[in-house]
Amino acid sequence: MLCLGIEEVIKVTKKEILKDVEFQEIAEVKADSKNRIALGKGVSIKAHFYKIYQNSIGQIVLDPQITIPAHEAWLFKNKEAASLVREGLKDAKHRRLVKVKEDYSKYLDNV
Repeated sequence: MLCLGIEEVIKVTKKEILKDVEFQEIAEVKADSKNRIALGKGVSIKAHFYKIYQNSIGQIVLDPQITIPAHEAWLFKNKEAASLVREGLKDAKHRRLVKVKEDYSKYLDNV
């Protein structure tokens, strides 16, 4: 296992892209005529989309990304609403539920 000069690598961006600083050399590859690099069989793909970061000395970091429907993006931008959703999910997980006065199941056909 190869551990790089991590102090410099961690500062790739202010967002702290790196969640784990242990790097393992997988393979040595060569870019083709169109600057494409095949990652090889030793790499396990975690996502279909990646952000690519490169530092001043040419090191490259691939950061796995996911996509969300545009109509749900507001929740990720609204920290207060996201916090309330997380709190509600935690309450539901711990069975901290409240009784409601109305039976909302009658609205299920409209969904």
